[in-house]
Formats: sequence, structure tokens, C-alpha cells
Amino acid sequence: MFTASTPDLPGLRVLIQGLGLFGGGVGAARYLAKAGARVTVTDIKTAAQLAESVRALEGLPIEFHLGGHREADLDACDLLLISPAVPADNPFLLEAVRRGIPVETELNLFVKTCRAPILGITGSNGKTTTTAMVEAATRRMDGPTWLPAAPGVFGRPRQVWVGGNIGRSLLPNLPDIRPDDAVVLEISSFQLENLAAIGRFPAAGLVTNLQPNHLDRHGTMEAYGEAKKQILRGHGAVGIVNAECPVVGKWSGIAANSLTFARKAGVGRGACLDGGWIAISDSGDGYPILPAGALRIPGLFNVENALAAACASWVLGATKDGIAEGFAEFRGCEHRLESFGTWGGVTWINDSIATNPDSTLAALRTLSQPLILVLGGHDKGLPFEDLARAVSSRCRSVVLLGAATDKIGRALEAAGCTLPVDSARDLREAVAMSAARARSGDAVLLSPACASFDQFRNFEDRGKQFKQFAAEVMSGRAVAEEMMASAPRTATA
Repeated sequence: MFTASTPDLPGLRVLIQGLGLFGGGVGAARYLAKAGARVTVTDIKTAAQLAESVRALEGLPIEFHLGGHREADLDACDLLLISPAVPADNPFLLEAVRRGIPVETELNLFVKTCRAPILGITGSNGKTTTTAMVEAATRRMDGPTWLPAAPGVFGRPRQVWVGGNIGRSLLPNLPDIRPDDAVVLEISSFQLENLAAIGRFPAAGLVTNLQPNHLDRHGTMEAYGEAKKQILRGHGAVGIVNAECPVVGKWSGIAANSLTFARKAGVGRGACLDGGWIAISDSGDGYPILPAGALRIPGLFNVENALAAACASWVLGATKDGIAEGFAEFRGCEHRLESFGTWGGVTWINDSIATNPDSTLAALRTLSQPLILVLGGHDKGLPFEDLARAVSSRCRSVVLLGAATDKIGRALEAAGCTLPVDSARDLREAVAMSAARARSGDAVLLSPACASFDQFRNFEDRGKQFKQFAAEVMSGRAVAEEMMASAPRTATA
């Protein structure tokens, strides 16, 4: 189905299935059109739903067939480029395969064409923060390293390019990426499935952890794990794995050169916590970089992300000072335990990226305030029992919304939950219900444990709407309270 050869693009009739809103489809369409391909985009979403992506492609010779797929588009198709969200049993894709049309993906095309070595980052949780921390650590690559030489092919790259599933396609940058550069890509399990089909892999791969996720797509944890493993299978690759993850810790022998990271000392080669410092370990020798307490992002899981990023940055040839300065200045990514406002003593926190129960559990362990928790969305086939028990003991009340409301409600009931549980029709109502429950000293936390696709374009859209609704509700309440406080009082007998 997938082709291992690089297509000759000028004049090629390319049909892109799935434009999306994360940047990959837009990047592919822009790259292909500028390379001389004749590009048509088809998507089941309408032009109104994809307005942001369509605007980004204005001025390019691209034809849009939106609001559904038409088999007639396959009649004039030399190459079908599919979004990672398109499953292998998609009828439109299967028809293209039946007709013998070669199939491509944005990531596969990039990996086959990129001249620089690639370091890929994947995992169930933490991959975006880890990728962003690597970007921060490698902005400054000058000066002495103060670190031992790391295994791999990267040396001291001229420039480090960062993109992938983090929301930044690097396909349009391909002409500017040189062999003496390095590329860092966040890669999802969906993308890795397709990459494995062509037998091309990054020069280095990092896996943050493996926890239940995307079982609605992969079916079993075994299949999900097999997809993630692909990032370690490159010839002579460097593999960076989480030694403390019960599953991923067993993968250290897959890559030719294995490194590990852990929140404990004693890592043979990789990154660890040593006396409270984030440190590089090289065959027993420790090289402290900065105190873990200097990180501006909360939670033990973010210390783990920093260790993963330190190990990857070392492999990329980053300097000790560059890693220390980058980590100390890093303030986190939007929609990841993002505290965005306090009104009336109530703190509002946007953790919309939490699309599985383990992510929400990590948020509950990190925060200390009494919590009003907003849960729910598209059910990815994941169990909620452990989360329900934690919610029962940790939160003050819960607001449920979305398609998974009944499933989460049953899990809370089975856990013996006696908290107030409200069901909202939409996010605006969930915010209003949360505001009504909250009192000074509380935090309202959006950490849904579910995907966003039942009511939103993506998790970013969900997080932005949450922040907007919270600001509207709480600002209105503050104005009302101020008016009441300043109003003349009427004496009563």
C-alpha cells in the first residue's frame, strides 16, 4: 500500500485525504503545490469547519473538495496522501488500494526526503512537553559542551529543526534543511504505524512511556505498543527509553545503542536525578546540569519529561549550559496544566491535552487545591475505574460532559463516589456549573481524560473555549460582586 520510493512531484496528480487542523495536511499541501504537483484536497469536514486550514493555503493552486469524499476524485489520482487519522479500513482508502494507487503520508514523505538525521519522540504522555524542552535546550548550540560525547550520528548540528505532531509540519522547510542539521519530530502511534510499512526509521528514537490510549484505533495494548516500538528500529539507531515505565523499560535492547532515563540515580548511560539535580550519566560518571527545583513546570511527571529531554538534547550535541538555560526558562506548553486566571480566589486550570485517564490522574497527583473537575468527551475505549477511585478521594465535585458521560458516571457510581456530580450539555454550561460550585481556595480543572472530537475541532479548540468561557463567567461575576459591594444599603428596622 505505501511506497518506499520518493515520488517525482512535478505534474503528479496528488489527492490529499484529510486536511485537518493540526498543520500536517496544510504543510503537505503547501509543499506539494510548490513542488509542482497538481493538488486536490478532500475531507469529510466542511469548508466552514476547516476555514482556518483553507485560509492558510490561499494563493496556492489547490482544489478543495470538502464535506465528503468522492470516488470520482480517484479517477485522476496518481498518488493518495492520507492523514494519520485515516484508519487502514477506511472505505475510500481501500478503494484507492484496490485501484493500485500508491499511498503516502506527510511523515513518510518527509522521512524519505529529509537530508538531515532525525530524532523521533513518542509516548502516551509527555511527548509534546519533552519535544518542546528539547527545542528550548538546543536553541543555543555554541560554546563548550561540558558533557561527554554521546552516541549517534548528530555531532554538533548547525541547526536543530523541531516539528511533527507538535503541530508544525517541516515539509515546507525541506529545501532549507541541510545534511549537517538535525531534526526533532514528535511522532504519534498512528504515524509510526505508517512509517513501519516503508521500513524507514529515525536515527534516534525516544519513548516517554506507554499507558492505555487510542484503543479505539489499535484494539489492544499489544498492538498499540508495537506501533510505538517502531521508533527504536532504525539501523544502528540510538534508543532512549524510560527505565521506570513497566513496559517501555523492557525495550532498552531494541536499538543498537540504548540509553535510559529515570528519576533515580544509577542509570548506566542516559539521564537521571542525582542528589536532586537533573544529570547526564555516562558509564557511572555523573554530569549535573541543573537542580530539578529550578524547573518552572510542576509535577514529578514533568521532572521525568525533563530527564527525557536532557537525554535527547545530549544525543543531539547540546551544551550543558544550553540545556540548563533552556530548561530554566521553559514555562510549559499551552493546554498542559496551564493556570490561566484567578478570580475570587478560584484558580482556573486548562489541561485539555489530558485525553486519557492516566493524564488526568497525573494532574490530580500534581495539584494540591480542592478541585472542581471537568471530565468527559469522546470515549477512546479506555477504562475509567482507577480514575474514578482517585476522583472520589481527591475532588470536591465533578462536572461531566460529552459522549463518555454515562460511562464515566457508571465508573464513579461503582467506585462509591458520593461527590456532587453534574452533567452539562456543553462546555459553556460545564464552566457555569463549575463556577457555581467553586469557592475561594478551590481550583477548577479541565482535565477531560477523553478525546475532544465529539464536540470540538481538537484539544486546542476545547482548551481555548474553556479559557474564554471561564473569563466571561468569572469576569461577569466579579463585576456583579463589585456593583453589589458599592450599592447603597437600605436600613431595616
